[in-house]
Amino acid sequence: MEQLGKILIVDDNEDVLFALNLLLEPYAEKIKVAVTPDRIEHFMTTFQPDIILLDMNFSRDAISGQEGFESLEQILRIDSQAVVIFMTAYADTDKAVRAIKAGATDFIPKPWEKEKLLATLSSGIKLRRSRCEVNLLKEQVEVLSGAGSGVEESIIGESAAMQEVFATIEKLRDTDANILILGENGTGKDVIARLLYRCSPRYGRPFVTIDLGSIPEQLFESELFGYEKGAFTDARKPKAGRMEVATGGTLFLDEIGNLSLSMQAKLLTAIEKRRINRLGSTQSVPIDVRLICATNADIRHLVEEGNFRQDLLYRINTIELHIPPLRERGNDIILLADHFLQRYARKYQKEMRGLTREAKAKLLRYPWPGNVRELQHTMERAVILGDGSLLRPDNFLFQASSPRPKKEEEVLNLEQLERQAVEKAMRLSEGNMTRAAEYLGITRFALYRKIEKLGL
Repeated sequence: MEQLGKILIVDDNEDVLFALNLLLEPYAEKIKVAVTPDRIEHFMTTFQPDIILLDMNFSRDAISGQEGFESLEQILRIDSQAVVIFMTAYADTDKAVRAIKAGATDFIPKPWEKEKLLATLSSGIKLRRSRCEVNLLKEQVEVLSGAGSGVEESIIGESAAMQEVFATIEKLRDTDANILILGENGTGKDVIARLLYRCSPRYGRPFVTIDLGSIPEQLFESELFGYEKGAFTDARKPKAGRMEVATGGTLFLDEIGNLSLSMQAKLLTAIEKRRINRLGSTQSVPIDVRLICATNADIRHLVEEGNFRQDLLYRINTIELHIPPLRERGNDIILLADHFLQRYARKYQKEMRGLTREAKAKLLRYPWPGNVRELQHTMERAVILGDGSLLRPDNFLFQASSPRPKKEEEVLNLEQLERQAVEKAMRLSEGNMTRAAEYLGITRFALYRKIEKLGL
């Protein structure tokens, strides 16, 4: 039987809790129990169960089930997609129908039949997982249909590099681990962060972002931790910081490589202690956030130079996700170009159907240093200035950089240069093939072929 994930059991009968714990332990990832419904919010925030087994009757009365319905309402307020299975010794058809209408997933009478209970829980965990998948698909559909703005369209992609990103996101959908997203400017790291949030157990709870590249260092602490009235001259009323607001949910720290060493130390302390102090307060506030961080910097190089704390890196990169630059995504360039063309043709009321073959070839040859963001702006400009039904090569004017003249002694044997570059990339990446390929600006599969060819 497949694993049932994390289960929370809420029942005031300790014998029932003991029996269910014993029965389900071999099948569940983890089990938590609560004897009163007032502990539900705490466990949903800290434990984040996949399935909740909820008794309908507690101390108030024996048979109405009203407390169970009140608890169900509370659960669905916290997580509208929670899988809740009611349990009661006073089952009847009307109550079962009312439970399903109220948002419960299923209904189990006491005493239960073991096989039926396990089958119900198995269906419940499948439902939970399918809801996560639906959330991921919805996010992709929104992006493909042009919802939102900015570089959200970077998620459009059929290339092997992007399929690898999608596959990794799928593997991470049930995890609460901290994630570090690496990639060049304009690749859509913020979109990937939102996708990770949408298919995580914390979906439906706060998603709070901080762009560390746009916040002055002197304001960072008050933004992250908040402040009390009178903490500084303009603090006329208390304000919760982003970490406090994100409690129970996800905090996205964009461009974390820009953080100063002193602020890195304060962030690390907050992560380790899971508590913060607002500026001007001596009272600590507990926090519970899942961190997703992003940077376009070579973060390991920053660590080597002493500009980024290694202990903080260990805290934020339980999982690393590398977003490929646009130049490595092949025909995705044309998919994105077509998408932007249609969007801006509608916006500016132009009768444009597509690109000529020569125009597509020109777009594929260009290295796109600004990635998807640059492609988006390029297509908008071309649509505004273009005439006719098709965009041609002369609609796209790229700034060509002239190659640096080399001294004769700098020109070496090509195979020797290639060998040195591959060896250096492998050293810098400490043997990590994906990272080494990123340093070299090639795909991982191309790197494998080069290593085989060079006999490394």
